[in-house]
Amino acid sequence: MTAITVAIMVKNEAQDITDCLASINWANEIIVLDSGSTDGTQEICKKLGAKVIDTDWPGFGEQSNRALDLTTTEWCLLLDADERVSPELKKEIQQVLHNPQDCVAYKTPRLNFVNNRAITHCLSPKGDQPTRLIKKGYGRFSDIVHPRAIINGKIGVLKNNLLHFPFHNIQEMIEKMNSYSSLSAIKLAAQGKSSGILKSLIHAIWTFIRMYFLKLGFLDGWPGFLIALSNFEGTFYRYAKLKEIADRGE
Repeated sequence: MTAITVAIMVKNEAQDITDCLASINWANEIIVLDSGSTDGTQEICKKLGAKVIDTDWPGFGEQSNRALDLTTTEWCLLLDADERVSPELKKEIQQVLHNPQDCVAYKTPRLNFVNNRAITHCLSPKGDQPTRLIKKGYGRFSDIVHPRAIINGKIGVLKNNLLHFPFHNIQEMIEKMNSYSSLSAIKLAAQGKSSGILKSLIHAIWTFIRMYFLKLGFLDGWPGFLIALSNFEGTFYRYAKLKEIADRGE
């Protein structure tokens, strides 16, 4: 079978990394790019047989490119520490590597879990399909926040879900929202965008309506409401922080 590397980008992921590594112990090579963990993440990774590389944090896109460059096999699967490869997805990946059907990359539908509940509407696998399985030399990533794959060739779509556990509690949801909104504000500022009270509110309200009503987040119960509310707050603070950057003259 064609060899595969799994690359994981981490910082202080001791809570999640063991389960992540256990789900990909079939890979020929496991590379962990660690950007300053202080909670024992590196020790866990080394104990479980992963190759750990110390690095800084240049943003999601560039870190993904570094992972692809470090890969020594023909194919690379990019993962986050809060993701798991199910047995069904493992089997499908192995079948795809045996017969890639002219594809040089594959999108992977991702099933999100919040409060141990599968989110099937506002963050449905059909709408959340990141490109994660890539043939070496055929893909790069852009964007510091949500990396966008730039693939030089045909892209396929896998059928089985990648399992994603993005939050263990509301505090983690708030912390991630705060971090992402800051990065997004920096990106918008670099693009010359402007903001104000009205723009911040309009974008935030529309985000909530889209997530909770148009994407049927209300059918996901309490987790669906939390996701919609978090996206409302994240969008509002993204534009509020953009205004703050402009007011500081940066």
